[in-house]
Amino acid sequence: MSNPISQNATRTLVARPIDPGVRIGHVHLKVADLDRALAFYCGVLGFELMQRYGTQAAFVSAGGYHHHIGLNTWESQGGSPPPPGTTGLYHVAILYPTRAALADALYRLAEAGITLQGASDHGVSEALYLSDPDGNGIELYVDRPQDQWPRTPDGELQMVTRRLDLQNLLASREA
Repeated sequence: MSNPISQNATRTLVARPIDPGVRIGHVHLKVADLDRALAFYCGVLGFELMQRYGTQAAFVSAGGYHHHIGLNTWESQGGSPPPPGTTGLYHVAILYPTRAALADALYRLAEAGITLQGASDHGVSEALYLSDPDGNGIELYVDRPQDQWPRTPDGELQMVTRRLDLQNLLASREA
């Protein structure tokens, strides 16, 4: 029996845009060690533990939401990260509400001795790149207001990748 969805997936689709209110609600990550993952997501990044299921799963959030990130060992207890050159999740992007909040995240990472893999000014946003203890890619970022996004003379979005000034970002941290 053929799968009509996979057959149609290779076609170019012209459809009406998705509702602009749609958001990515949460992500579940496979981890090898739940306590180690919680030490990173709660202890370093500052997410709040909402619920835990023994050594198998935990749900963390910001602001009391049921969960933004699910961490589970259902298929990965004691496992290793996927090797480079394979498919899978590239990174999870965590949007911060202000530049000062992103600066605080950078401060937390430095205090924990966590090395950044990159830091970029994309014109539309400022972003920090790192990996969690299981090798999952993480982007911590803040958007600029849309009226400040770089555009071509035709009005087309023109994102860039420039070096992010980390000292300048840290200077915006609220004490």
